[in-house]
Amino acid sequence: MAAIVSRPWCIAMLETQDSHSGHSHPLVLPALAAGSLELAVARTPEEVESLQRLRFQVFSEEMNAVFPDSANGIDADDYDPWCEHLMVREQATGRIVGTYRLLTPVNAARLGGYYSESEFDLSGLGAMRSLVIELGRSCIHPDYRNGAVIMLLWAGIASIVKHLKLRYVLGCASVSLRDGGATAAHVWHEAQRSMAEALHLPRLRPHHPYPVSRLDADLPARTPPLIKGYLKVGARICGEPAWDPDFNTADFPVFLDVEGMDPRYRRHFGID
Repeated sequence: MAAIVSRPWCIAMLETQDSHSGHSHPLVLPALAAGSLELAVARTPEEVESLQRLRFQVFSEEMNAVFPDSANGIDADDYDPWCEHLMVREQATGRIVGTYRLLTPVNAARLGGYYSESEFDLSGLGAMRSLVIELGRSCIHPDYRNGAVIMLLWAGIASIVKHLKLRYVLGCASVSLRDGGATAAHVWHEAQRSMAEALHLPRLRPHHPYPVSRLDADLPARTPPLIKGYLKVGARICGEPAWDPDFNTADFPVFLDVEGMDPRYRRHFGID
């Protein structure tokens, strides 16, 4: 895997709003590179459209996702304009090969809620809510799933979390149901044991639960790489999955307390 190199003289400007004053402030995000790839923040309509096309391609081909409101091979929704979009691209060609979108607590309040609230009751977050940044629409081109892209994206997420002085990261980790729910059942079986040992975790309940408890958790299945990566850095599943019929997935709520991350990853991502 190529080493991640920070280039502090090359910056992207994130416009963030102070929730007390109402004024916008630029946030300096160091540019990061790994081999032939670089991390950036989408700033033009053309860049956003390119990553939306990547999302459509991956989700429709691999998850058989149905996009009722999509047009011309683009995955776009009402949350996109309120989010920051991280993207990893080839330095030589500019082709986008990976993306994440981030919704800050300030913009979630202005929008009226997080995307996760369309699937889960977030009242369990309580006072933590004001310190939560939400991740979503994780997507990596099949040719680049060797670890370099996801590490660049996570490094960018860590930088934003640090600069915004946030503490918690929330997201929905999707598990395909094309195997009849065997993988979802396996993930839930493992998650229940972890949740029983982590009483401090918020408990988030799905609005439309996927009946994962009725499935056989002993069927051959493996934890998907993305969820495995989340767990490795210290994130935890904090509730049973919601059913997303459009994406044909079981969506697990994933929660990370940055202060409780493995110290190795805190150092690696520059949080400490």
